[in-house]
Parts: sequence; structure tokens; C-alpha cells
Amino acid sequence: MTALVQHELGPFTIADWHALPAREDGSRLELIEGYWLVTPPPTGQHQWAEKRIISLFDQAIASAGRTDLYAIGGIGVEISTSYRSALIPDFVVLDTPPVGTSFQPGNVLLVGEIWSPGNTSSEQQEKFQACERAGIPYFWSVAQDHGGPVELAAYRLENDRYVCDATAKAGHGSARITASPVPFELDVASLRL
Repeated sequence: MTALVQHELGPFTIADWHALPAREDGSRLELIEGYWLVTPPPTGQHQWAEKRIISLFDQAIASAGRTDLYAIGGIGVEISTSYRSALIPDFVVLDTPPVGTSFQPGNVLLVGEIWSPGNTSSEQQEKFQACERAGIPYFWSVAQDHGGPVELAAYRLENDRYVCDATAKAGHGSARITASPVPFELDVASLRL
């Protein structure tokens, strides 16, 4: 379960977010429109799915002969200074080497979130809209149950709005995903333990 933590001294800024020490318990602290969003450490199933997705991106990037793209998980994205939003997506694809702890939206080609059963629909919508406003070209939404991912929805930015380009479900075989910096085949069932 995640919690939006409102504090009487908020709203906070991206500079405040950068000034915070790392969280010792493995939880993630994100900034949504000036307020803290605390997410507990991810489950093993969640981490497994994240690792598999990043590995699939690495393979697709190599197959496409691209040396300018980097798939990575758990890094900061400074979504918007004016909206006071900074996220730590589950995985991203960057067009710059992953040196540092946070990146500007202009270097982020894809953001992916793996939603745990405890994530609220408002949290999902806030992150989706934040990435949309930031102009990130692709957004992947991965729904999971207690056993792991069950569905992927891949969105592409068109006219400043995300449009669902493809969906894939566990148990329905491989799907070709083109709402991505590099297209590839994905079987959602392969993301489950």
C-alpha cells in the first residue's frame, strides 16, 4: 500500500527531494505536485518482473543495433519543477548514459510502472498524467496480482496525450509491442514466477 504524505510545511520542491537521504528500508519517496508519496519496498515478484522487462529491453536494444539507449530500473525522473513532481519509476529507457541518480524528462523515452495490488487508482492516474504532461514518449502500465504481472498496456504520446497502442495479457501468448523506443515481442506470462 502506498500513502500520500501531506505535511504542514509542504508543498515541497524537487530540490527538497534531492536533499533527502536514501531510505534505509528500501521504500521509495516520490514527489507528486509538492507532496510526498511513500511506496513500500517492492515484492520479490515485482522485482523479478522488473528484472525480466529490463533484460528484454536490453536484448531488443542490442538486436536493433542501438548503442544510444539504456534500460534501467529504480532511478529518479525530475518530471516537472513547476508541478513539483519527481518520480522513481520501476523501469525507464534513457537516451543518455545512466550516470547519476536522476534524469530530466527530455532524456527519458519510456517510463514503466508495475502496479502492485495495493497501488490506488488515483496514484496510478497521477503518475500517468505527470509523465504525459512531461512529454515522455512512451508509458507502460503493468498490472499484477499476487503472483506477478497479468497485463501490460503500452501507451504512445500523440498530440500531448497518451493513447493505448497495445495490450498484452498473461496466457495469451506473445504480443508485438511497438509503443517503445525499439519494438519487440513480449509474453506477459514470462514475467511471472
